[in-house]
Amino acid sequence: MSGIEYDVADLGLADQGRHRMEWAAREMPVLKLIRERFEQERPLDGLRISACLHVTSETANLARTLQAGGADVVLAASNPLSTQDDVAACLVSHFEIPVYAIKGEDNDTYWQHIKAALAHKPEITMDDGADLLSELHKNHTDLLDTVVAGTEETTTGVIRLRAMAKDGALKYPVIAVNDSMTKHLFDNRYGTGQSTMDGIVRATNILIAGKTVVVAGYGWCSRGIAMRAKGMGGNVIVTEVDPLKALEAVMDGFRVMPMREAAEVGDIFVTATGDIDVIDTHHMEIMKDGAIVCNSGHFNVEINLKGLAEMAEGPPVEVRPFVEQYVVKGKKLHILGEGRLINLAAAEGHPASVMDMSFANQALASEYMVSHAKELDNNVYTIPQDVDMEIARLKLAAMGVQIDTLTDAQANYLSQWQEGT
Repeated sequence: MSGIEYDVADLGLADQGRHRMEWAAREMPVLKLIRERFEQERPLDGLRISACLHVTSETANLARTLQAGGADVVLAASNPLSTQDDVAACLVSHFEIPVYAIKGEDNDTYWQHIKAALAHKPEITMDDGADLLSELHKNHTDLLDTVVAGTEETTTGVIRLRAMAKDGALKYPVIAVNDSMTKHLFDNRYGTGQSTMDGIVRATNILIAGKTVVVAGYGWCSRGIAMRAKGMGGNVIVTEVDPLKALEAVMDGFRVMPMREAAEVGDIFVTATGDIDVIDTHHMEIMKDGAIVCNSGHFNVEINLKGLAEMAEGPPVEVRPFVEQYVVKGKKLHILGEGRLINLAAAEGHPASVMDMSFANQALASEYMVSHAKELDNNVYTIPQDVDMEIARLKLAAMGVQIDTLTDAQANYLSQWQEGT
């Protein structure tokens, strides 16, 4: 290493992390193709990128791709429990990428790491939850002049950014990677669905079949969770505030009811809404003895943990790794992963094959912004459709799947209005 700064748990884990990265890379052929092109074209040459993302093997392959494109990359964790320490060590030792991330870091360390990433004086910010961008806008406004653009990975982050744009507080254009079709249709649904159930099972080792699983929300993430829980034999209830999404859940075969009613009958509760207090104290008071509660939304605000601690009979007891047991009115209530992202707290996050598309979006969004950011207002944008479609095409090709193409006559028919039946 050439004297780079970093803060990771143990550099001795680097070789183990490299094996993990290489295993993930096998399932990320689209990103591999982009990396090979980036190595030749260097579209990000000299660009400073500060990324606040989950430090996993998949993210590491994104960082390698950005580096291959010529970017000067710094990476900080976007969640205190999601870091894979061996991967963080690998990026520092084998690729000389500064990383600030330690699994289980306390809140102060988490924010120190974000500030370290901002000290890089980024020209592009890359977020998973908008903490980096938010900290930049609140407390480091002197650095805003150097920032060209940003990208955002999550639904939660996009919600925050749109609120900033509406208030005129957003100081540079941001691409909502989350809103790309090749992101939310696959990463949010299939990735979150599988990894959430994986995290619940790893933390608890319970049988899902026969259990009543309450899924809060029916956005793309919650759809995936409900689908996978049902596939594992769970009796799924969906709670919603949006009538259209609630109607869709009903049409998909799920019971829909208010959380107040679901709280009395659920065995397992999973939130994925992006809002606060989705499971509140009055819900937890009436839950069954032994109920399991977890969150798959980005921040640990969906469960009212402060209120739970205040009404519990004494401090929680860790009965298994990532399982804290509270006693409320004589009943035992179990919180998984401190209410943080259960799929990353207790498991390994999304499978690499779906992150392949999500991180292809991140890489190409950065490339797009280098050329087009000056043309854009300070607002939130979706990645251009042709880029989205190209990612889908590359993914199909990597999977060995071929599709039809329009004939000239068919294309002409679709582009005019004169011909009818």
